[in-house]
Amino acid sequence: MLSNLGNLILFISVFISLSIIYTSFVNLKDEKAVLRKKIYHLCLIQCTLIILTFFVLVSAFIISDFSLITVYQNSHTLKPLLYKISGTWGNHEGSLLLWLIILSIFSFLFLVLNSSHPKNYRLYTLITQNFLILGFLFFLIFNSNPFNLLSPTPKEGLGLNPILQDPALAIHPPLLYVGFVGSSIYFSAAISSMLSNYSGKPFARSIKNWVIISWSFQTIGILAGSIWAYYELGWGGFWFWDPVENASLLPWFAMTALFHSLMVLEKRNLFYFWVIILCIITFILSVTGTFLVRSGILNSVHTFANDPSRGLYILLFLSFLIFSSIFILFRKFQINNYKINSNSKETFVLINNWFMIFYLITVLLGTIYPIFTEVLTNHKVSVGPPFYNTVIIPLVVLFLIFMSVGPNVKWIKNNNKNLSLLLKILLASLLINISIIYFFNSYSLLSNFIIISSIFLIISTSLDFYKYLKKRSFNLSRLISHSAFGFMVFFIGLNYNFSFEKDFNLKLGEKKKFADYTIEFENINLKEFKNYKSVVGEFNIKNYKKKLNLVLNPEIRIYENPSTLTYEASIRSGLLKDYYLTMSNIDRSDYYNIKFQKKPLMAWIWISVIMIVVGGSIRLFSNAKNN
Repeated sequence: MLSNLGNLILFISVFISLSIIYTSFVNLKDEKAVLRKKIYHLCLIQCTLIILTFFVLVSAFIISDFSLITVYQNSHTLKPLLYKISGTWGNHEGSLLLWLIILSIFSFLFLVLNSSHPKNYRLYTLITQNFLILGFLFFLIFNSNPFNLLSPTPKEGLGLNPILQDPALAIHPPLLYVGFVGSSIYFSAAISSMLSNYSGKPFARSIKNWVIISWSFQTIGILAGSIWAYYELGWGGFWFWDPVENASLLPWFAMTALFHSLMVLEKRNLFYFWVIILCIITFILSVTGTFLVRSGILNSVHTFANDPSRGLYILLFLSFLIFSSIFILFRKFQINNYKINSNSKETFVLINNWFMIFYLITVLLGTIYPIFTEVLTNHKVSVGPPFYNTVIIPLVVLFLIFMSVGPNVKWIKNNNKNLSLLLKILLASLLINISIIYFFNSYSLLSNFIIISSIFLIISTSLDFYKYLKKRSFNLSRLISHSAFGFMVFFIGLNYNFSFEKDFNLKLGEKKKFADYTIEFENINLKEFKNYKSVVGEFNIKNYKKKLNLVLNPEIRIYENPSTLTYEASIRSGLLKDYYLTMSNIDRSDYYNIKFQKKPLMAWIWISVIMIVVGGSIRLFSNAKNN
């Protein structure tokens, strides 16, 4: 029943998308006609149908309808309701359906909310967006149909990957998908801009809010994934340059560059084709990330849904997007001889873009290099944190300096009156860092350069905040985002400098002494839950110098459907530091492998990222108010 209903709605959705494309082309031919109400109605029907399809799939997961292959492979009757629902998008088919929902919603909202812009521009955007919708619809129906039947119907499902049975799964993928798929709307708008000759400042105004929305969701999605990996995967850190992590970071770099370039296009009517290129790159990188994750060619600890045949379709679709975009771009591209003063805000925005593109290329090469190496030499190569830290971190120092200076530079031409002030700020930053080294007795050359440059940004932004408050007129969005970014880098530098980690083996009743810590393995408890069994350790951690006495309870969870072991960290979180403990069993031994970590200021890293997004959200609301 649900299978037939789901497939019927999908095929109707294909018909509706084709109708939107046809009606839009007809409307384009009549230059005097306004945008037809029929198109609005069709887009609304399209949105409604695709959302309805998704709820049909959710219903199948809730009632455990194992006649559907997707439900059978990713659910179980013993799973809690939350994980039955979130399991809908915890697989390939369901996640693609979520992609379609976001595509159709953004398409409809762009049509409705951008009514002040020319008809042709909106229609070409709608047409491009619906070609994307059709591409994913065909992919879903013929390659990854969530409503394919399994016969005979099994009595029980295989269950969801236990790592995905976490509350974070309910929010991490949807947030990230809004960021990924949200970039489709300004990709479509960029194509439309070239086809309809609608450019310059009006074009910038039409897409800036959509860029902020996708960037904000992408940032929060990355944050949610980082927190989840921190406590679920046993990494004990905020970022490990995992290939799937990198796939989400790549479009973020492009979005950030695009966001700043749009300011120049809106204020000075410059960088139009560069903005177009960034719009195209952002969405292509989003699809590229999907290809890398879904194809199975990435070796990642949290690649959960992959299939080479699916990867081939996405690769072909990606190739079509790239070549068609390049074709239109080359046909419309014009070389503009910009006359930009080297000491102007435009130049600093351009430098910001260069940094973002450098980071993007570095992460992209680090992610795909192992793939080509394995194909050419049949040897697996891993590119990890040492590579990224060596290449990226030194340039972060320069980036933060430019980030501090750039906002105070004027459009067109600037004077150098602030040079002495900047030198004073730099001296203050050096003194603060020397104080940190002296009082905390820890030193790392690389991390201290990061700390100095981040303090430089924080002080510069704080002074800007004071100056703007006196004038009672200030860019609150920029001040919050930039200062929060400075604090984030500052806390990361301190975290790197003062983190502590120790690996060792213990059996029940034993103690381990190191540095000023004593860790005693006091007890083991066996617990049974609805869908798993748990081996819970009890560890007493003492540090007499710091008057520390706490108990941590890491777990080993045993799942039967599917048969899997997971290792759950026990974390005592605080505003100043986290104490982090994991245990894992050693085969045919009474010993357990223990990993103890002290991670300072983790909470403030998360809070800083949230404040960065708050700054972006303020800009969004400010734009909406002004419009």
